[in-house]
Amino acid sequence: MSVFSSVDHLRQSKGADLGISRKIAIPQARIDEFAAVTEDRQWIHVDTDRAAKGPFGTTIAHGFLTLSLLAPFLTDLIEVRGATSSINYGLNRVRFPAAVPSNSVLHAKGRILDVVERPGAVDAIVEVTLHADESSKPACIAESIIRYTF
Repeated sequence: MSVFSSVDHLRQSKGADLGISRKIAIPQARIDEFAAVTEDRQWIHVDTDRAAKGPFGTTIAHGFLTLSLLAPFLTDLIEVRGATSSINYGLNRVRFPAAVPSNSVLHAKGRILDVVERPGAVDAIVEVTLHADESSKPACIAESIIRYTF
């Protein structure tokens, strides 16, 4: 985790590498639970028999499940001390270069692309790259906007 001692420290950290997060497992049960909550029960995610004969040889995690893990991964990657709040302000860009097979283990890497001044706040634009341990290609690359108020 990268800890920034103040907003001034964050302002000076454009381009900083935030390190590597913890690992999070993606078992089939988690995929099934996500399918139930989002009502996205496409066979490639939940039908293990059919998916075994499909393009990936197994079920895969939803892209939005993968993306939703940005929240815990960002908590692992960045802390700004002295901030009165930090909110997920949004995303600039999201791509899913590789599928996440069921039973994968994901981790994330981060880096600060930009720090943008706002009235009473600062937006940190953080590129987060999620990797499944068994894949050479990233599973997700997203530009997350974290708004810090002080």
